[in-house]
Amino acid sequence: MNTRRIAMLGAGNMAAALVRGLLASGDVQKDQIRASDVRKDRLDELTAEYGIQTTTKNLELLSWANLLVLAVKPQVVDRVLDEIGPHVQPDTLVVSIAAGVPIQSIETRLHSGVRVVRAMPNTAAIVQAGATGIAPGAHATDEDIQVARALFDAVGRTVVLDESLIDAVTGLSGSGPAYIMLMIEALADGGVKVGLHRDTALLLAAQTVYGSAKLQLETGEHPGRLKDMVTSPGGTAIAGLHTLESGGLRRTLIDAVEAATRRAIELGEAMAKKLQRTP
Repeated sequence: MNTRRIAMLGAGNMAAALVRGLLASGDVQKDQIRASDVRKDRLDELTAEYGIQTTTKNLELLSWANLLVLAVKPQVVDRVLDEIGPHVQPDTLVVSIAAGVPIQSIETRLHSGVRVVRAMPNTAAIVQAGATGIAPGAHATDEDIQVARALFDAVGRTVVLDESLIDAVTGLSGSGPAYIMLMIEALADGGVKVGLHRDTALLLAAQTVYGSAKLQLETGEHPGRLKDMVTSPGGTAIAGLHTLESGGLRRTLIDAVEAATRRAIELGEAMAKKLQRTP
């Protein structure tokens, strides 16, 4: 990454998370990153916090960058692509985190042969614990995939898959923080019900979720085996698990991922239709 000149088009939370993670990794220096946005106050915040150069003009970045991160909101991506498309250099790698925007819709707005990688990160990237799925476009090379992985590994963990599975990533890890926050809130409510102070219950619930996830990731054990390690015969955990199974928690979570995936597909189809060029 030490030869990359990284331009963030859009300076929202995810762009800021990437800047923070890249600088913290030590593989990228602040003079390798620039950002653009329509909000001058937001750009001033990034400059003050990270020391990077910023501009309100997207086109100023294009002749400089060789790695372009498309981090604008999906609602404006068509307008941004119309603006920058003719000016993106042929040797530039474009990495899009614009949710729901298909690779082909981006490629058709750029010069023929420009390499595109699509990414679906989640909000935990803000604390460098994100989960990101990335998919290569028609012209992306193995080196491009490695660059994209390095970009998102700086803010968490990354998997590479076919674009046809990006909607499933959206349904699971993209939307997943909302499911987990609901679970943390519900666990804390349970703690309050049995007598714990609200702040204490919330801390214990959040730390339990964090610790359990870390235990699984670092040991690589199947979650069922780790569950069994906690579950003594006739003990407290099995009583709680019985209640969860009776309430259909497992099925409900599966259904939630499936429903979110279906909705991601619908939104992606609508976005593709919006971005389709009129003959």
